[in-house]
Amino acid sequence: MESIIELQRQEHEEIERYEQALADILNKPVTGRRGELRNQHKALDVLNRISDRQRLLKSQYDDADGLRAAEINVLSVPASSQEPGSNPQDDLSEFYTRFNHIKKVHQDRQAAGTTQEPELRTFLRSLEELVKSDGLERMTLEDGEEEIIDRGSSANSYLLTLDTMFTGEESMGRYLDLYIPHTQFVNLKSARRLTYMQYLNMLSKGLVGEAIEQKEKESAAYLDYVQTLNSYLQDFLRRTHPLDRGTVEAALKPVEEGFEQEWKEGKVDGWQRKAGTSSQTTGDAPNAEEGIWCAACQKQYAKQTVYDAHLTSKKHIKAAEKLATNSDAAKSAPSTKLTANHHASTSTSKAHAAALLTRLTETLLLLPPIPALINDTQQNIERKSALTAREREQEVEDAMEETKAVADDAVEEEDDDGRIYNPLKLPLGWDGKPIPYWLYKLHGLGVEYKCEICSDYVYMGRKAFDRHFQESRHAFGMRALGLPNTKHFHEITKIADALALAERLKREGRQEQNQAERTEEFEDAEGNVYDKKTYEDLKRQGLV
Repeated sequence: MESIIELQRQEHEEIERYEQALADILNKPVTGRRGELRNQHKALDVLNRISDRQRLLKSQYDDADGLRAAEINVLSVPASSQEPGSNPQDDLSEFYTRFNHIKKVHQDRQAAGTTQEPELRTFLRSLEELVKSDGLERMTLEDGEEEIIDRGSSANSYLLTLDTMFTGEESMGRYLDLYIPHTQFVNLKSARRLTYMQYLNMLSKGLVGEAIEQKEKESAAYLDYVQTLNSYLQDFLRRTHPLDRGTVEAALKPVEEGFEQEWKEGKVDGWQRKAGTSSQTTGDAPNAEEGIWCAACQKQYAKQTVYDAHLTSKKHIKAAEKLATNSDAAKSAPSTKLTANHHASTSTSKAHAAALLTRLTETLLLLPPIPALINDTQQNIERKSALTAREREQEVEDAMEETKAVADDAVEEEDDDGRIYNPLKLPLGWDGKPIPYWLYKLHGLGVEYKCEICSDYVYMGRKAFDRHFQESRHAFGMRALGLPNTKHFHEITKIADALALAERLKREGRQEQNQAERTEEFEDAEGNVYDKKTYEDLKRQGLV
């Protein structure tokens, strides 16, 4: 059996190598959304491995089975030194035995031409592959074309590939895909029939549902809806921001604790608990939640008037006589009460779960980056609605070209192990390296241009600023103001200036129209020439 102290040394060494690998992953320059996500998931994988080894080390240091204490005892006080008449030099016999064994192992490896043990070489190779791999593999098809396949990381096989991790609507985590929760919401009985855009607008306010009755909130359909929405938001954050999982849990924990206290005190807004009555078995008074139970007919009635009307029926009278003569009549009332109490407790537990999930989901909707994602999703839907089928196909082709470009960059960077030195924080060029400083100054990339029409979006450099007037973001802003995105409004970034210019163009248009009417000339029978307005006035008076 290998020494427990040697095992602990190996664990410490692996932790240090994983920490260095984590630093390499976080400092690795990446381009594109795919590379950024893959780096974050790699970092999370390394953190999980470090946590596993730290837990193992803690259990070894706790020494519940006594192996470590026994090992230290053997090295400190050999059994031979405890015998009477033993040689004091034997105190180091165990140490020298192990020392000679280690020397022999190293001599054998040097004779074989290797200095590292096979397990260590395998570990270092897998660690290097984890740091450098990009998960993309090139395959040549039969027709000679190349195809890029995302196979994930071979050193971490349990991670899903990015192509299967996100749906097409999510677009690598840029947007939310809430069609399933929206369908569940509109199918609730008392819910408003909102369109998908209206539903997203409701979520942007931090609301799970509007104007839903409490009875509907306590139903199984509502519980399924909030459970689906909450699970999706947490899973989306786990996939797009894997390193922020602890931040989300830290934000939700105090909310859950505060909710439990409010629930015990009955102070949760919109979830007032109803007090049950003990008259369910006798039918003395109606219960708004469970109804009125008739022990003779073994039936429940929702209203007091319906219960009173059935008392004079022949069916009830016959059932009451049978219940009176039955020897088990005394047992039926307690069982009925027990069943009613069971239903009440089940209803209360469902209401508690639904209320808790509602509170947690509303908290999630206000946590960054969910509000910004909802806004981006709305803009993306508006943008897609204005695209033609050919433009949508072009977007898919552009995404494939982006993946191919990332693969090409990864192949070119395989031989370049040096880190990029970029103290001035210059933008990266097409080769993944910082552009020259003179080019940065030439294009004015350090100058900020702010556009109020684009929701105060900041554009870096004059070229990007000039180009944005023809892009979708500025076009949506102009459309929201009810203005056409024509060349007259080029260089206009203030909302007030755009509205003033539109009003001025309207006035000038009316003046041009009046001028055109006046420049049109008419000639009467005598050869006199008049403008259009004067000619119509004379004709109306019968003078021409």
